Amino acid sequence: MSNSEWPLWEVFIRSKQGLDHKHVGSLRAADAEMAIENARDVYTRRSEGVSIWVVESKNVYASSPEDAEAFFEPSNSKVYRHPTFYKVPDGVSHM
Repeated sequence: MSNSEWPLWEVFIRSKQGLDHKHVGSLRAADAEMAIENARDVYTRRSEGVSIWVVESKNVYASSPEDAEAFFEPSNSKVYRHPTFYKVPDGVSHM
């Protein structure tokens, strides 16, 4: 099996300062263990990470940008999510 036939993996790194993992890129690897090792070598060269997640790209499911209007539109009807619904107290100056 050649390198170009290996599955594509998405790489997420948790930095020392953060609590969440952020997508940093993709790479090809034969299996999850190789993907973690390669991700460490490629994406954490300066010891900035404390945790690495790898997910095979075929297992990532996402909404389509073409469906964004219909997918996110229902939230606009929830007026309690809009800041105009709340009265800001007189003592609050920087909001």
